[in-house]
Amino acid sequence: MKCQYSWEPWRYEPAGQSEILRAMSQENVENLRAFWKKWNRGERDLSILDPEVVYEDSNLPDHAGEAYRGHEGVVRATGRWLEPFENLTAELQRVVGEGDRLVSIHHFKATARHTGIEFEGPLAYLYTFRDGKVVHFRSFVDPEEALEAAGLSE
Repeated sequence: MKCQYSWEPWRYEPAGQSEILRAMSQENVENLRAFWKKWNRGERDLSILDPEVVYEDSNLPDHAGEAYRGHEGVVRATGRWLEPFENLTAELQRVVGEGDRLVSIHHFKATARHTGIEFEGPLAYLYTFRDGKVVHFRSFVDPEEALEAAGLSE
C-alpha cells in the first residue's frame, strides 16, 4: 500500500485516506442538513438514524438525562418535545466538525400550545456517525457545551 507523508515525519496515512474521510464527512453534513430541512417541514424521516440509535436528552426538564433507544425511542422523544407546543422549529444555523463527530447548531422558535407564549433560543446536537448513520446523539441548550463535548470548542 502506497503511503503519503506529511511535513511531520512521524505522521503518515494511506494514500487517499484523507480524501475518503473528507468525502464521508461532507456526506454526513449534507445528510444532517437534509434531515433538519425535512424536520422543519413536518417530515419525520429517520433514515439518517441507525436502527439501534441512542438519543440522550439533556433539555426536557422532566426527562433530562434520559436515553431513548432505536427509532421508536426517537419518535417518543420527539413527541415529548412537541407536546407542549403549538409549533416548534429548529432552524439549522451551521454544522461544525468533521469525520464521524458533528455538532449541529440551531435557533429554535416555539409557541406554547395553551398560553400562546413564544420561546426562542439556541439549541445544539452532538452526533456520532458510523457508516453514514447516526448511532448516538445528544441535545444541548448551550452550543458551546456541545462543541466542548465534541472537542471542538471555539
